[in-house]
Amino acid sequence: MNKAEKAQADGLVVVFSPESCVQCTATYRALDAKDIEYRTITVADGDDETRGLLRELGFMQFPVVWAPGVGYWAGFRPDKIGEIHGRLA
Repeated sequence: MNKAEKAQADGLVVVFSPESCVQCTATYRALDAKDIEYRTITVADGDDETRGLLRELGFMQFPVVWAPGVGYWAGFRPDKIGEIHGRLA
């Protein structure tokens, strides 16, 4: 079981990001503002396994976010965060 599968098993939103990322910070703030619980997986420069998995899924930018019932997306997406919030309300 890889990092993504382990993180998804608990049903929380998962945010994959490097240590420093403007769009990642915006994503965290938007999730926090809507009281959406999430887990962060820091993707280090040398983490070829996780980077390879994200590339296989077609993602080339951060953050990559997975949410139950919504799926994966990349970048800061307030519309997707709103969709998650709507499902939780």
